Amino acid sequence: MIELDGGAGEGGGQILRSSLTLSMITGQPFRIRNIRANRPKPGLMRQHLMAVRSAATICDAEVTHAEVGSTELAFTPRCIKGGVYEFAIGTAGSATLVLQTLIPALLHADVPSVVKVSGGTHNPKAPPAHFIEHAYARMLREMGAQVDFELKRFGFYPNGGGEVCAAIWPCTQLRQLHLPERGTLREGRAEAYVAALPLSVAQRELESIGKALHWRDDQLFSHPLANDQGPGNAVLIILESEHVTEVFSSVGEKRRRAEDVAGDAALEAKRYLVSGAAVGEHLGDQLMLPLALAGGGSYTVDHVSQHAITNAEVIAQFLPVHVTFEAAEGYSLCTIAARKPR
Repeated sequence: MIELDGGAGEGGGQILRSSLTLSMITGQPFRIRNIRANRPKPGLMRQHLMAVRSAATICDAEVTHAEVGSTELAFTPRCIKGGVYEFAIGTAGSATLVLQTLIPALLHADVPSVVKVSGGTHNPKAPPAHFIEHAYARMLREMGAQVDFELKRFGFYPNGGGEVCAAIWPCTQLRQLHLPERGTLREGRAEAYVAALPLSVAQRELESIGKALHWRDDQLFSHPLANDQGPGNAVLIILESEHVTEVFSSVGEKRRRAEDVAGDAALEAKRYLVSGAAVGEHLGDQLMLPLALAGGGSYTVDHVSQHAITNAEVIAQFLPVHVTFEAAEGYSLCTIAARKPR
């Protein structure tokens, strides 16, 4: 039984999600205490509980203390089963984070799978559905996996009601990937979505991004959504390069100016572009686990967060790999390699 401290390092939900994924794949049970100890509301929230329950469903796991507010649980996996699954968070909790917990595990299933998750699709502090579709899924395909992703319906905080769907084919051995650079920028565009809000909100966001990045009008796209998918707003900056696609986003909130919402996404995009790194902070976090499953790999990243360092420590608990970060001018090099036996 692997023992984990959910309050270590970054102390958020990623410790739990990575542990669930790796436990399913390796067959190693784990016990975690102090779940999300560093968050304003510690313990399992609905989206974290759904990650636990959905993981337990696809591998017939035995779980203890799986309830809202729980600060500890034990998870003992069995065999991963492919198939058709539907999971409803019941709130605006992030559907994409639940899906990211399941996708690497279902690559190890016996048959293809289709997973539908309902909840929030564009949440603060969580990868939006477009990030999974354009950035994360592309990297998995580069590693030899076949994963198709579809955003069926937008879901914004606090109403939720969004829906994402992924089709995953078995791929027990991922290819290693080395990304020293992103390559030539092929396309850059910004997309702003509004539901049950004035279209002028999206137009102001796009105008702000256009000025910040010196983009033309034909790189800026506004998308009014059906009113029943709102109220809500999200702005996305998508950078498609030769070797990688990056997505930077920001989600509108009450009493927050459109220019400020757009400014957050533009600032992240500018930091990434100036750095020369292959991937941004968040894609770097998400690449680490599949590369560890592949047995190794490397990439340059514009910023190494405490979130990434904590994730590396969790991965090393389950897999015989070690992750190193080496600072360079403007970015860092992340290397995942097999751990030498003592």
